[in-house]
Amino acid sequence: MELEEQMAETVEAVMAIMTTYGLSVIGAMVILIVGWIVSGWVAGAIRKASANSERFDTTLGSFFASLAKYAILAFTFIAVLSRFGVETTSFVAVLGALGFAIGLSLQGTLSNVASGVMLIMFRPFKVGDFVDTAGVSGTVKAISLFTTEMATGDNVKVIVPNGAVWGGTIKNFSGNTTRRVDMVMGIGYGSNIDLAIKTMTDIVSADSRVHGDPEPFFAVGELADSSVNIIVRVWTNAPDYWGVKFDLTKSFKEAFDREGIDIPFPQTVVHHVNEQG
Repeated sequence: MELEEQMAETVEAVMAIMTTYGLSVIGAMVILIVGWIVSGWVAGAIRKASANSERFDTTLGSFFASLAKYAILAFTFIAVLSRFGVETTSFVAVLGALGFAIGLSLQGTLSNVASGVMLIMFRPFKVGDFVDTAGVSGTVKAISLFTTEMATGDNVKVIVPNGAVWGGTIKNFSGNTTRRVDMVMGIGYGSNIDLAIKTMTDIVSADSRVHGDPEPFFAVGELADSSVNIIVRVWTNAPDYWGVKFDLTKSFKEAFDREGIDIPFPQTVVHHVNEQG
């Protein structure tokens, strides 16, 4: 009889719990399922939108997708607690204080994340561009939410925090399709200036990489201490910049030698004075 009484009491207790909390449990399960589905759908929609947008990088899309997903799940968890009568106001306050404390301790890291978002959104440069920023010159290899990876001219891998990149001056040498090559060629005072300019003009005209519009520019820029300096400015495609600069320098020197145009170099004249006692 005692066993039967205990079983009956247990069944009554279970029934009472089910009656009291049954609807809450079912409601909580529904909220969890709906929250999970909605978070996944929103995250997928953000990733898809970022993939179809030219302004958003896939890294940034994944970041915002994850952020939205976990934010929805957090609100879902709070809604579940409220179904069981838990006071969520204090819980939200604790989460806010915790988030504030974490934000203060990670303010440098969060600053890099914010800068990474700005770099990916506004694209002052892209992977493959040659840039000068944060005291480093090199080719951009990767842009993440925290750092920018670059390779210097001698192929040294450099990791730069995004905060330093976004907070400083960015010089993008690959940002425009064309660049101007500026050169200064010095000739001797006894050399023929018109012949020198004609010689350089012929060399420039024969180089298919040099643009005709804007036209190449030649002018006497300075009467220096030991030379007449002629300014040369030509336009070319950005990838051809260094090739044009190096090749023209070599061609000018060889042509000047053939034409007998003097290229002066620093000289020191020493006068000996003989003193007779």
